[in-house]
Amino acid sequence: MDITIHWTFLPHTDPETSLAFYRDALGFEVRKDVGSGAMRWITVGPVGRPDTSIVLEPPAADPSVSDEERRTIAEMMAKGNYARITLATPDLDGTFERLAADGAEVIQEPTEQPYGIRDCAFLDPAGNLVRINEVR
Repeated sequence: MDITIHWTFLPHTDPETSLAFYRDALGFEVRKDVGSGAMRWITVGPVGRPDTSIVLEPPAADPSVSDEERRTIAEMMAKGNYARITLATPDLDGTFERLAADGAEVIQEPTEQPYGIRDCAFLDPAGNLVRINEVR
């Protein structure tokens, strides 16, 4: 089988602050921006890699999600433990410095993990955990 990851979805709580993080700080390009206000679906991805995208979406926009479930999702997002993504770069230190300088919330500075990966971690503006692995 030849299978790749095409899209993944992360919730946003404010489309403009999410754009500032993914587009401006991480350098991703905006591929689609659909909807208005808080009900926007924004597709971003690494420049030059059109087959890999992140869709930033309103949390719990599905009408089948109950009000109680929406509250739970909002609470989990506020704690930073609802959604996560792992990215990769050959320049972990440079990427870390750029994101930290842009004001991203640092969770972990670049660290050599006991399982053989060097990585760092941030929270995006919606509270999603963004881990970044160093490609060696």
